[in-house]
Amino acid sequence: MTTARVAVIRGDGIGVDVTDACLAVMAEALRKAGQPPLELHDIGAGAAYYRDHGVDMEPGGEEAAGEADAILLGAIGLPSIRARDGTEISPHLRLRDRYQLYAGVRPIKAYPNAPRRLVDERAANLDLIIIRESTEGLFYSAAVHGRTRFDGDDAVYETLRISRGISERLHRFAFALTQRRQERKGRPGNLTCVDKANVFASMAFFRKIFDEIRPDFPDVSVGYNYVDAMALDLVRKPWEFDVMVTENMFGDILSDLAGGLVGGMGIAPCGEIGDTIGLFQPAHGSAPDIMGQDKANPLAAILSGALMLDYLADKRDIAGLATAAGLIEAAVEDGFTKNLIRPMEFGGDMGTRAVTAQLISLVGNGRS
Repeated sequence: MTTARVAVIRGDGIGVDVTDACLAVMAEALRKAGQPPLELHDIGAGAAYYRDHGVDMEPGGEEAAGEADAILLGAIGLPSIRARDGTEISPHLRLRDRYQLYAGVRPIKAYPNAPRRLVDERAANLDLIIIRESTEGLFYSAAVHGRTRFDGDDAVYETLRISRGISERLHRFAFALTQRRQERKGRPGNLTCVDKANVFASMAFFRKIFDEIRPDFPDVSVGYNYVDAMALDLVRKPWEFDVMVTENMFGDILSDLAGGLVGGMGIAPCGEIGDTIGLFQPAHGSAPDIMGQDKANPLAAILSGALMLDYLADKRDIAGLATAAGLIEAAVEDGFTKNLIRPMEFGGDMGTRAVTAQLISLVGNGRS
């Protein structure tokens, strides 16, 4: 029976804790679905690795990551360890750039008994996706790429780049994902283009390409919103949105805002997907202050693992991987509904190990 090969980068801080939790839950889901274990290949990388070895990733690590079917990442960065220019250590940004992981998929879903920031009852059913372009935009000049221009000590110039090639692939991905959600959920979907086309030529170009792709997906209804209005609407009426596609920096900010609406970054998974490989990680940071203390919420990492299994099911044409992903998603839903998972992050009494053990039990008792 065939399996998939996954490069594992545990990284820094709680990245180690939540990656171990994710791997344990995925292993049980694969067993339950009748699938062989994933073939795992560990790669050393991150701020701690930089501190100990003088480089931010083990030799050959980038190449090894690209040879896998997918990359699973815990968290990268330690505020106390920085590069010479003052920025945090971010080797995963090079992986995004090198392997053109242009589609950053950020699901936002409300769960029963999880903290809800909005009193409107419609907020209890939030289920939307923010697709963040992940290789260019304002992040094109991220320090790790060496594209920033310095004018002595007087000014710093960053470049916001929007290219036709990446934007066409991004928008096609967004339309296709919206279409699949319509089919799965049996209801009309909607794709919103979020930009600042009223001010920036780059954003007008981003919207222009969106409109060029639109006729190829006539059954997908569309909308438009400027990013500042989108931030307002995510607080006022987030239930009116389904899928959003936007520039890199805009998506970085909006996805954190949206994550806060459903409890916090501890249940915010992320997939960064290109044409040949995908990288999956929790959207939260490394939180070194609670590393190794059994306090981290592992759910974002575990849900990212489910995203990865779903991706691998399509990539490798292995239906059992999608079954395993469904078992994990159902276990999280069931655990919240029955108040069986109560992470400390949400004021509960369960640490990393207890949440993980409960999910393993729920997955093992689920229907495959």
